[in-house]
Amino acid sequence: MKRLLAAVLILSGVTACGGTAPRGGAASSSSEAVSSVPAPKTVVPRIVAEYPHDTKAYTQGLLWADGGLYESTGEYGESSLRKVDLATGKAERMVSLPERYFGEGLALVGDSLLYQLTWQEQRCLVYRKDDFRQVGVFAYSGEGWGLTPNAAGDSLYMSDGSSWVRVLDPADFSQRRRFQVRDDNGAVTEINELEWIGDKLWANLYLTDRIAVIDPATGQVTHYIDCAALQTRIAHRRGTDVLNGIACDPATGRIFVTGKNWDKLFEIEADL
Repeated sequence: MKRLLAAVLILSGVTACGGTAPRGGAASSSSEAVSSVPAPKTVVPRIVAEYPHDTKAYTQGLLWADGGLYESTGEYGESSLRKVDLATGKAERMVSLPERYFGEGLALVGDSLLYQLTWQEQRCLVYRKDDFRQVGVFAYSGEGWGLTPNAAGDSLYMSDGSSWVRVLDPADFSQRRRFQVRDDNGAVTEINELEWIGDKLWANLYLTDRIAVIDPATGQVTHYIDCAALQTRIAHRRGTDVLNGIACDPATGRIFVTGKNWDKLFEIEADL
């Protein structure tokens, strides 16, 4: 998310996101459910390599395909979709979004389409991967933050800054279900950029140095990856240069992370 403002999506007619707490036995059951969630393990990643990153790129979405990185950047008047050379950090191809759009999460659907969320404009822009020509658009309610396909590619997982993750049909962007992300302390909010790695969902937590590793079957956080050490290796520019952006090369298992306006992108390893 952006400008150090946290937004929580409220879906009309769905009481699970808010309202009054359940009474009597239901409240006790809820407390017991929280206490029964195991405490996530904390893992400190190893830095395998460092690469340059464009400090003008306010990273909102990151993915790996075709031997390189694809990146969605935000800010009104500066949002873009890019194909980025890993070795140089330079954009090999780029298209700017109209000034009314604030770019957000990015996902590869199939082998040929890129889906790019927008923050408050409630639109997902669809592009051909080979030339960045826009070929479609989907509407959705609320805000858009992170987006990623599962390993099979038959579902999309979308965050909106709350503790909830939506599971969508890539064909029409309709919602199949949703689940709440929780750890031993309760709901985990500020779920941001997403990446599917192995059988888990990795998520940046906005304004933190942590990545939550989530079991998508239960919504439980199994691990926290503490990336605080990366902050000591970048040149800080302003208050919004927080950790954001996760990409995985499925062919090799290499994992890349970066942040908003960071001057570096890191390849990391984490033992989970």
